[in-house]
Amino acid sequence: MRTKNDETREIRFTKNYTKNAYGSVLAEFGDTKVIVTASVEHAKPKWMEEDDERGWLTAEYSLLPASTNTRCQRERTKISGRTQEIQRLIGRSLRACLDLYKMPDMTITIDADVIQADGGTRTASICGGFVALSLAVERLLQEGKLKENPIIEPVGAISAGIVNGEIRLDLDYQEDCHAQADSNIVLTKSGKIVEFQTTAEGGAFEYDDMLKIFDVAKKGIDKIIAMY
Repeated sequence: MRTKNDETREIRFTKNYTKNAYGSVLAEFGDTKVIVTASVEHAKPKWMEEDDERGWLTAEYSLLPASTNTRCQRERTKISGRTQEIQRLIGRSLRACLDLYKMPDMTITIDADVIQADGGTRTASICGGFVALSLAVERLLQEGKLKENPIIEPVGAISAGIVNGEIRLDLDYQEDCHAQADSNIVLTKSGKIVEFQTTAEGGAFEYDDMLKIFDVAKKGIDKIIAMY
């Protein structure tokens, strides 16, 4: 049970959660639970030019039907705008920590499947995605399929916001529903910004509050990265 606004919920990463993927993890942020896997294909994406020497990382995200209070429909043929947005966020967040030239002719796919949602599913997916990616890279290096580690530095993510006039970290669903401002922050271990998305849900908020949100989020992300 959290007693301070700058505390995260209980966070756990259960590595090698499934056996078939190159990397897998069960990422838990409080009651939010996401199974994240990293799959490897030894080919570049079809859209990439033949002389492009980079590899690639992409991501897919899904809310499983019973992950929310009321059953959500599977997105079998057409994905929602929200799902597209989250997939792109996960992908670009993890590509930001990679030297793609060190993984030529290779595509890594991160799959994030939310089995229980209670706020912060996208940030939990990014953190779990980095853990799964790290496990996959470690195995690829051991197998000699990568000559050098393409990971530049770890990346982490957390939600934050203003709830009842107070800045809080790692919002659960109820806190998110009542937030006056809602943020998703993605940072590298060295503090570089990958994403800093902050939206007023009611009235506008002050510039100083934005800085305080960033500061509390950075402390949370530092804690998460130390857990990897």
